[in-house]
Amino acid sequence: MVQDKTSLPPVPGRDPAPDAASDAVSDAAAPAEDASDAAPEPEAVDETSPKGGGVAGKGEGRWVLAARLVAAIAGGALLYTAFPPLDWWLCAPLGIGLITGSLYRARPRRAAWLGYLAAAVFLFPTLAWVRTIGDDVWLMLVATESVFYAVMAALAALVFRLRLWPLWFGTLWVAMEWARSLVPIGGFPWARVAFSQGESLFTPYAALGGAPLVSFAVTLSGALLAHAVLVRPSTALRRAVPAALALAVPVLTLALPRPGDEGRSVNVGIVQGNVPGRGMNPLGDEPAVVLRNHAEETKRLADAVRAGRLPKPDLVVLPENSTDIDPYTSAFARGVIDESVKYVGVPTLVGAVVAIGEEQRATRSLVWDPATGPGAYYDKQHLVPFGEYTPFKEIVLALWERANLVGRQSVPGTKPGDLKLGPVTIGAVNCYEVAYDDTVRGTVRAGGTPLVVQTNNASYALSNLPPQQLAMSKLRAVEHNRAVVTAATTGISAFVTPDGKVSWQTRELVPDMNVVTVPVRTQETIATKVGELPEWALMVMGAAAVGVAVRRGRRRGDRMGNDS
Repeated sequence: MVQDKTSLPPVPGRDPAPDAASDAVSDAAAPAEDASDAAPEPEAVDETSPKGGGVAGKGEGRWVLAARLVAAIAGGALLYTAFPPLDWWLCAPLGIGLITGSLYRARPRRAAWLGYLAAAVFLFPTLAWVRTIGDDVWLMLVATESVFYAVMAALAALVFRLRLWPLWFGTLWVAMEWARSLVPIGGFPWARVAFSQGESLFTPYAALGGAPLVSFAVTLSGALLAHAVLVRPSTALRRAVPAALALAVPVLTLALPRPGDEGRSVNVGIVQGNVPGRGMNPLGDEPAVVLRNHAEETKRLADAVRAGRLPKPDLVVLPENSTDIDPYTSAFARGVIDESVKYVGVPTLVGAVVAIGEEQRATRSLVWDPATGPGAYYDKQHLVPFGEYTPFKEIVLALWERANLVGRQSVPGTKPGDLKLGPVTIGAVNCYEVAYDDTVRGTVRAGGTPLVVQTNNASYALSNLPPQQLAMSKLRAVEHNRAVVTAATTGISAFVTPDGKVSWQTRELVPDMNVVTVPVRTQETIATKVGELPEWALMVMGAAAVGVAVRRGRRRGDRMGNDS
């Protein structure tokens, strides 16, 4: 039986040894990172010996393994605190630094389960809002998403033996977030590291490369901090370099130029009507309550304007599902909406779920003119699986009775949300899809300014979902140099300036309204222009690093085979 051999803790003056002399992915050919560059990398120590400090048959020393476990758990917990509602953004690079430390020089298999553990500790509280649907759904979602982190960690174990490994680790993190934003069933991009940086020193990177570049910058900074602790070169100057670079990554954003005001603005009325129900039945049992709530709040806004308490709006925005009855098929709903829009006297964006044929539906942002009634519309493109449609319908309906709550199956829209609304062409984005880079970018490229996010968070009121969604809006504002107006049924409704600052927001579970003066920007950021290019460039770099590490590991294995 071959004994498992892993690395010892870092030894001052040199890099730690590889996990094992026979490790197929060790980087013997890579130059050392410390002052002993000319010396060959030391062979692995058999930790079953007293010198290795291990226990026969146990592989890695128990104290090293314990340290890895503590670092993985602490790193995942610290990363969670960077996200809303806590918003301790600096904890993101610190948490990633600890996760990096837990993986450093571990074998790929061990790194995989350490990565899974760190992800689970991070995702369980971050995605606690899913518990509204059910603890089983929450558990399955976290279990599935953690697999992506496990795969990333196993690949990271390969690149830790290359020079500049903090850089390659950052690229692998970007690739992991890309993959889980794509699969399964449309992906789940929530809880990306970038979304913990709605308002931080890292945020301006969004204007250069979007959310992927922000995630990369945070991860790189955290990995550099880990490098400063784990790798001990012979000189104090060389030891200070990684720490200095870790600080430089966020500080450099202070030198980035920011787009200026273009001298144009529009007055936008925002209405939050509230809903009677909670949890999985947010619209309540009595029909038309949600419709009347938003119609009455729209009239209240108009009365405040007439009384001089608010400026006159150029347009009004209502939330997703601001009517719980289809205005195309119900004369009553159509009459209520038309009356309130005529009363406020300006074009209004209404959120409705409308029938498509006999069996399908669409989540729609509908322009309602006070003179001509319903007109142009945008249908939500990224739908919520198990919320707006049911994947693997026959199997899921047989296993979970709750899946029947979906009712009619939604169909996705195919066009971006550029809608002419009063004096501007807004960029309509619907709730869940603010997390998707391509949807928001496509709407901006189509001419949408300002961005308008209609959302229905009623099922998740007072959870950590509404503040997380607001953080995404803050990042999108900077990414595309666009103001973002959010209208939510129960909150958080808000106005975010193009530099990512929240200028006004509501409390949750209360009716509210306001008129805000929103700057209209047309200048595109680099991120808007280049689109997915930075993300793909980073992912290609990560894939290339893994390829180099594997090739060098094979060469080392071949040499050892020849020597024997």
